[in-house]
Amino acid sequence: MPRPSQIFYLFIFCGLFTCAQCQPPAQAPPSDTRPANNRNAAVVTFTLDFPSSQPEHYSIRVPLEGPAHYESNGRISPDSDATDNFNFEFTLSPETQAKILALAAKAGFFEHDLDSHRKGLAFTGKKTLTYKDANHAGESTYNVPKNAAAQQLTDLFQNLSATLEFGHRLDYDRRYQKLALDEELKRMEEMARDNLLSEVAAVRPILEQIVADQSIVNVARVRAQRLLEASGTH
Repeated sequence: MPRPSQIFYLFIFCGLFTCAQCQPPAQAPPSDTRPANNRNAAVVTFTLDFPSSQPEHYSIRVPLEGPAHYESNGRISPDSDATDNFNFEFTLSPETQAKILALAAKAGFFEHDLDSHRKGLAFTGKKTLTYKDANHAGESTYNVPKNAAAQQLTDLFQNLSATLEFGHRLDYDRRYQKLALDEELKRMEEMARDNLLSEVAAVRPILEQIVADQSIVNVARVRAQRLLEASGTH
């Protein structure tokens, strides 16, 4: 017959064993459950080089995630000899971002020659579209594209550049020549009405600064307010 002390220790051991059995199993470290296309984000880039235009060079980089990036080089105004480097980060609307990626897919991710190679066409700048993700890597340089999707992308990016360059000039004018703002904003309104601008909301900060600056003539501030309202950002 076991002694009382043996019974006591047996009881303690059984209790510890039972508690150990009740512990939940160890959790495995969480795995990355994001879709592959988010882990290996697609990037579409458009570049234009055109020495006789303004700006002479620009590039727009649009990733699947995160802000887009614009950089250009050219004269800040037609009567200036000095060149100016402009770098700008901005957020595209989800609709425009999705449109860019869809058109890139329709254009075969630029893995084949996009140029029409038609003779007699005027030179409108050396354009390059680049696409890269985990499964595709394509790049094509062209003057006039033969692919309808590539043409739509070209128009979209050129309109976007026009918007961002307006923002650049408006910021310069607000700092150094406020009397030039009204004419610049008038041209911007006209191009917006003709659907020659994309993503006016990208330059919202400078438009808001103009609206708030009471040292700027009222007609210019009203134009800036109209552009904000038309872009749905104010």
